[in-house]
Amino acid sequence: MVKAVAVLAGTDVKGTIFFSQEGDGPTTVTGSISGLKPGLHGFHVHALGDTTNGCMSTGPHFNPVGKEHGAPEDEDRHAGDLGNVTAGEDGVVNVNITDSQVSDTHFLQLAL
Repeated sequence: MVKAVAVLAGTDVKGTIFFSQEGDGPTTVTGSISGLKPGLHGFHVHALGDTTNGCMSTGPHFNPVGKEHGAPEDEDRHAGDLGNVTAGEDGVVNVNITDSQVSDTHFLQLAL
């Protein structure tokens, strides 16, 4: 099993997102984020973990094989394009995504 974690620790927005993959199977992305405005929010993995300048310093969407931007159900899409999540009236979103394009190979590239 391969696992990774992303901790979000902004002024208002906070959360923890977990990535796990068993063998060659799909990757499961779970966790929760609080402090969001209610409604839809884009959910993407970016190429860089640098948040010193907000989204400007995180780089483009994670795209290790050079595909086009797309929706999660598209075969031709960035590996980091995970669609939208919906925050409730309380500003909390619970994430539970299963994705076949983010793999352990991608986790290793994220760590470099």
